[in-house]
Amino acid sequence: MTQQNNWQQGVWGDGSTPAPNAYEQTYNAAAPAQPGAQAPQAGAAAPEQPAAQAPQPAPQPAQAAAPQPGFGAYPGAPQPAYAQPAYAPQPPAPAPKKGKGWIVALVAVVLFFALMFFGLASCTAAVSAVANPFGTLGEDLSSDSVTTNSVGIIEVSGTIQYDGTTASPEGLKAQLDRAEENPYIKAVVLRVDSGGGTATAGEEMAAYVRDFSKPVVVSSASMNASAAYEISSQADYIFTAKTTAIGAIGTAMQLTDISELLDKLGITVDNITSAESKDSSYGTRALTEDERAYYQAMVDQINTTFVETVAEGRGMTVDEVRALATGLTFTGMDAVENGLADEIGTLEDAVAKAGDLAGFAQCDTVYLRPSTSGLDDLLNLMSESRGSADARALAAALEEMENHVGFEG
Repeated sequence: MTQQNNWQQGVWGDGSTPAPNAYEQTYNAAAPAQPGAQAPQAGAAAPEQPAAQAPQPAPQPAQAAAPQPGFGAYPGAPQPAYAQPAYAPQPPAPAPKKGKGWIVALVAVVLFFALMFFGLASCTAAVSAVANPFGTLGEDLSSDSVTTNSVGIIEVSGTIQYDGTTASPEGLKAQLDRAEENPYIKAVVLRVDSGGGTATAGEEMAAYVRDFSKPVVVSSASMNASAAYEISSQADYIFTAKTTAIGAIGTAMQLTDISELLDKLGITVDNITSAESKDSSYGTRALTEDERAYYQAMVDQINTTFVETVAEGRGMTVDEVRALATGLTFTGMDAVENGLADEIGTLEDAVAKAGDLAGFAQCDTVYLRPSTSGLDDLLNLMSESRGSADARALAAALEEMENHVGFEG
């Protein structure tokens, strides 16, 4: 067989055994000869092929002239070094845009648990109504949905001021109006936990309680002082705990003088005013004697209004209340003795008393609160879950979702 036939056998095989792959051919050509192995003779003829074998196809001239990389060269040809082909560096593929699908899944999970919660709450309320003649304290319903004789509970918690909550004139009046308009709400309990606040806000709220046509009973929590007590004094009955800080009848005005500090810092403040005393409360100078006397008279006048309001509400004389108007709080026990409260008792006692004053031995209870969205209710519920990091994390995620303006794909 000719040299060319030898080459054809090396590339295509002899038909009886599979041709070696390109890697094996290249590796065998470059590998050193093993000891004892005999190298093939240059002029040796190839073994005779069986007569029945079909002739091998001739290779294409272009392939014979220039063997393609990866297909192995014929024996004796120079072999390339074993190195990976060089490729041009490809730019990194852009990261896929993170979708917001997790938000949709989160909302679905939250809605599922919310439905379970409200369903369970409804069942629990139905069972508790049989066991407790005064309903379940903490049931929060719309006043429009109350269809049985009920006592409404309004929470007055925090600083008395103008912030729209039930600790403000507008917030308290809105809930009193709801109770007034609903014929099934027979009385109201004010659950008070406040140390006071703005005198004017307390005056207005006291007037709303006084003018309410249905019985009002106060349940004092840890504190019922100052403006909060002025409001409470207009109720029909006041319950207090033994350790409640209650009373603190008095008025205060605070003015700060930082003029000496400004002098030490080398800061000069010029107040250009239309009258000499216009800048008296700015704190950049000390008060004059006339200004101090003026502000003292104002405080006394406001305090007189406070004392008269309490005396009217509690059925006491002005002198009796003035004797108690030391600006200090009393314990609940002392308040019952001196007439500022009626009885030591709990919220449940206050609800029972309110029902009794309304003429009903059995009443349900309903909390009267400002209207909020369903999502806000769920957030508040989860935020009140103590010791649950997952609930707080879910609440934070929902807050982020609520603040998100639209979804991104």
